[in-house]
Amino acid sequence: MLRSPTPFPPLDAPALTPDARAARAADGRALGSALASRGVDSVVVGWVDNAGLARVKAFPVRQLEKVAAWGVGAAPCFDVFLVDDGMAYGTDVPGPTGDLRLLPDLERLVALAAQPGWAWAPADRWTQDGTPHPGCQRRFARRMTEAAAAQGFTVRAGFETEWVVATGDTELRFPTAGPAYGMQRLVDLSDYLRDVMNALETQGLDVLQIHPEYAPGQFEVSVAAADPVGAADTAVLVRHTIRAVSARHGLRPSFAPVVTPGVVGNGGHLHVSLWRDGTNVMQGGPGPHGLTRDGEAFLAGVLDALPALLALGTPSAGSYLRLVPSHWAGAFRCWGRENREAAVRLVTGSRGETGHAANAEVKCFDGAANPYLAVGGVVAAGLDGIARGLTLPAEVTADPAHTGAERLPASLMDAATAFDRSALLAAALGPDLHAAVAAVRRAEAALFATATPDEIADATRWRY
Repeated sequence: MLRSPTPFPPLDAPALTPDARAARAADGRALGSALASRGVDSVVVGWVDNAGLARVKAFPVRQLEKVAAWGVGAAPCFDVFLVDDGMAYGTDVPGPTGDLRLLPDLERLVALAAQPGWAWAPADRWTQDGTPHPGCQRRFARRMTEAAAAQGFTVRAGFETEWVVATGDTELRFPTAGPAYGMQRLVDLSDYLRDVMNALETQGLDVLQIHPEYAPGQFEVSVAAADPVGAADTAVLVRHTIRAVSARHGLRPSFAPVVTPGVVGNGGHLHVSLWRDGTNVMQGGPGPHGLTRDGEAFLAGVLDALPALLALGTPSAGSYLRLVPSHWAGAFRCWGRENREAAVRLVTGSRGETGHAANAEVKCFDGAANPYLAVGGVVAAGLDGIARGLTLPAEVTADPAHTGAERLPASLMDAATAFDRSALLAAALGPDLHAAVAAVRRAEAALFATATPDEIADATRWRY
């Protein structure tokens, strides 16, 4: 396989200086005082591991000054935690020794509307020497954003969040029996959905829409696009908020790719657009698809890398119970304008709608994905497509299940194999993060190798 010519920012970076720590401490002191005046007494900082699970550490708000400067400890072995809290073992992955520091992003610090007294911030992971941890997924997304900027591009991204709300454990009871997209579901849970929407807006998020979805008890919320790191941060905050609001209503949300085998699962569709000099290159081109040359090459790069990208965006054994034909999951390696069965859907917007409308939707990604890995991988692949001057194959204008389109990998192990072979993703992620992701994928594939669909669903339903 040819190695991508795309230049990626270096993995190493300068250590935090004493002046930088002092500035962070001052900011933390001011923010802590402001939060305390609003009744916040506890702060949680979090990251998302390579299995797609949100992990956290918490502390009193009075400690924010110190934590802002020096972080909170978290072991590097979390890089190889599995969905069941087991670990992947091997000579090339982190073990039980050593420590890292979680440094909160103070610009994203927010009081949680559905958890009175609490605030939350996403964390970057640093070494004890004050240098960035090479396995930090959030920094990977930032590095890919920087790679785009170095080539004159700005990336806008956003994740759709789908979830199923129920009570019970394996014997699920859905709080509404209304039809897909039906008003009955909204009426049945109108207080709940209003509280979700209000909590998100109170936290400064711009909600675009919220609606009942296809599967029993399933809903979806979309928020405004942001830069790639901001989009991933927001995706995490949206899920934390839905979880907290659900608990207040006596409900339990599942973001797992498959909640009930054989039923449409939870997607984590990623929307992305590429901009140069304030112009969206996903539209305004001369070709029949409306893409500019850069826009086409970006999408072609994503499509070219898609089998390997599944290890980042479709990373669970349960993902492949969802990723099946004719289930709105994008199971085929193809693209199409407004084609909701293609893995990559080109969203064109309405005729005459300009500016922010056009974007690409990666439909095969799901709720098990670490959003930082997912968006970072897509940006890397798109930039690689531009660097190589790729062009799109013929558009698929029907359900690809009936067109002979190429099927995407149908198992986690097949996706892990494609990931192992991807020189592009190895170069983009760097050796530490690439090895950790690969180890987790192989270990989870082995963990569920003999499990039935029901056993996979039962083991993963409430984990994400």
